[in-house]
Amino acid sequence: MPTVGRTSLVRCLVALDTSRGPAPEAVFVVDDRRYPDPPLVLPPTSVPVKVLLSGGRGPAAARNVGWRAAASTWVAFLDDDVVPGPTWLEQLNDDVRDLPDHVAGSQGRVRVPLPPERRPTDAERGTAALAHARWITADMAYRTDVLAEVGGFDERFRRAYREDSDLALRVCGAGYELVAGDREVLHPVRPSGFFASVRAQAGNADDALMRRRHGRTWRRRAGASPGRLRLHAVTTAAGATALGLAARRRRIAALVAGAVWAGLTGEFAARRIVAGPRTPTEVARMAVTSVLIPPVACAYRVLGAIRHARVRPYSPTRDHRGPRGWTR
Repeated sequence: MPTVGRTSLVRCLVALDTSRGPAPEAVFVVDDRRYPDPPLVLPPTSVPVKVLLSGGRGPAAARNVGWRAAASTWVAFLDDDVVPGPTWLEQLNDDVRDLPDHVAGSQGRVRVPLPPERRPTDAERGTAALAHARWITADMAYRTDVLAEVGGFDERFRRAYREDSDLALRVCGAGYELVAGDREVLHPVRPSGFFASVRAQAGNADDALMRRRHGRTWRRRAGASPGRLRLHAVTTAAGATALGLAARRRRIAALVAGAVWAGLTGEFAARRIVAGPRTPTEVARMAVTSVLIPPVACAYRVLGAIRHARVRPYSPTRDHRGPRGWTR
């Protein structure tokens, strides 16, 4: 369980400790703060919780620290902001107990509570999408020897984004299968700031790494949505063209390019506003961030493509060599 010390960690550990079923051999909480001070304050639990340090290198590195410390046949990953159900341990045991050797992983179900009295906000819709995501480490169990075989999580993924999809594609590429289990965790929606959706565009750099590693078809194989990057690129190009033409006093051409930019930006904002609660604050948030998201998304994608230009495409025969280890 990687953490940066969020208060939700205590709630998760309490829910895990009170869950009915076979107790885990060990519970590892990996403190991923660069400077882990003050120390984590953990609740008393029946199974001792071991705190490990990963040096602030991101959740992929933190999870590697955790599973490599485990001596069990299976290791289950949880995010520190989920709430395991009252029978989660029992269902986890049932989910993995009789799986054949060629099945390397079992995914739990994620339930996101949304307000029943209104439409969800943009942030709430983003969290709700986790309920349909594949192989996410909010609740995912893997065979420890398979993790060793494929090398675990790729630590070049520094954010909590795509590192789980990359691992799953490599596990499947090694000839294993992943299945869905019956256990369930609750994933509450965290409060988000005004520009949270803009900051989230940093994930486009990770998408560039995914494309470099797994090719153009990675989204379909990972069950990821197609995204809107192409439209963002057109929107950004139209806006930049309009500004450039205006600077050269080519007014008619600038108006045409500006109209294209305004039309695409308006459609993007309207789509997000209509799906939400349409409160003044949410409308303002969607209007402002819909202007900022296209160029920010494109910038992160370009930076990611440059940063990962020398990354080799994934090859099952080259990137891992059986249970003895993994080579890049």
